[in-house]
Amino acid sequence: MTRRIAVVTAGLSQPSSTRLLADRISDAVGTAVTARGEAADIDAIELRDLATDLATAMTVGGLPTPALVQARERLSSADGLIAVTPVFTGSYSGLFKMFFDAVDTDALGGMPTIVAATGGSSRHSLVLDHAMRPLFAFLRAVVVPTGVYAATEDFGGSALGGRIRRAADELAALVVAAPAGVGGFAPTATDSPRTSGLALRTTVTPFQELLRGHTG
Repeated sequence: MTRRIAVVTAGLSQPSSTRLLADRISDAVGTAVTARGEAADIDAIELRDLATDLATAMTVGGLPTPALVQARERLSSADGLIAVTPVFTGSYSGLFKMFFDAVDTDALGGMPTIVAATGGSSRHSLVLDHAMRPLFAFLRAVVVPTGVYAATEDFGGSALGGRIRRAADELAALVVAAPAGVGGFAPTATDSPRTSGLALRTTVTPFQELLRGHTG
C-alpha cells in the first residue's frame, strides 16, 4: 500500500535551507515507511509558489484561487504531514500562517504530523513548542513527539540527522499503523471527517425549519 505524505514548506529563497530540511525529513520518512513494508509518495507543497494566491484569497473574502484549491485538496487527502517553516520574529513565517489560515478546520483531523523549523540561531528552537504545536493542536493534527529544529550550524552535523530519523520513525509508525487516522484521534462516524472545505454540503436545513418557533 502507498501512503501519501504532504510536505508543506514555507521557505522563501531558492535554494532554501527550509526546503533542504523538508527534503531531508521527507527522505527519512520514505525510508522509514518502506522499512515497514509499504511505499511512500511524497507530495511537496511549496508555499512560495502560492504567495500571490494566498494574498488574493485573503483580500476577496477567502475565495480560493484554482491553485489554492488544489493545494488544499492535496493536503486534506494526505495520510501524513511534514510542516516546515523558517523562523521570522520568533515564530512561524507569515506565509506559513496564511496557508494554514486558508485550510478548512477539519482538514487535518487525526493526521500524523512532523513539525520542523529553520533559523539562524539555536535560540529560536522553542518555536516548535510555543508556536507550531499550538497551531496544529487547534487543527486537531497528531503531532509526533520529536520536532526538528535546524539552526545554520546544525546542517552537516550528526545530531540533526538523529533527530530527523527519530521523527521520521515516529511518523511512519503512525501512518502505517493507522491509514485513516491515529487510534483515539481518528475521525469516527459521528465526528467530522477530513475535508478540504471546498465541497458543497449534501444536506440543507429547510428555511421554514430554521424559523420554526419564531413569531417576530
